[in-house]
Amino acid sequence: MRGPFVQDKPIYVQIREIIEDQIINHQLKEEEQVPSTNQLVEFYKINHATVSKGINPLVDEGILYKKRGIGMFVAVGAREKLLEKRKASFMEDYIVKLVQEADKLEIGENDIIRLIKKVKSGDTNEH
Repeated sequence: MRGPFVQDKPIYVQIREIIEDQIINHQLKEEEQVPSTNQLVEFYKINHATVSKGINPLVDEGILYKKRGIGMFVAVGAREKLLEKRKASFMEDYIVKLVQEADKLEIGENDIIRLIKKVKSGDTNEH
């Protein structure tokens, strides 16, 4: 678990993202129990409703499942579902905007690829 929270995003969204990140990063594995709502409330010192609002969509989407009286667990295939969702979001949030801005600046596809390779290699100097 981690904290504290950033101000520009609702806490329940950040709770959800923390759990998603832990699944994506293999910190939480399939069929592994996740921290209970009460544990998250105590750890983060936040309202129970806030935690539930962050976790319930993960249950609704089949990322987590509940075992009555035992707790919540990571569902089989949860990581793959999250990766697909995040890739689609990445495309919309970053790639589409990158291409639109490159078009405005008359930056061609080869130049975009060259710039991406430059950034990935750690060379972020201009030109």
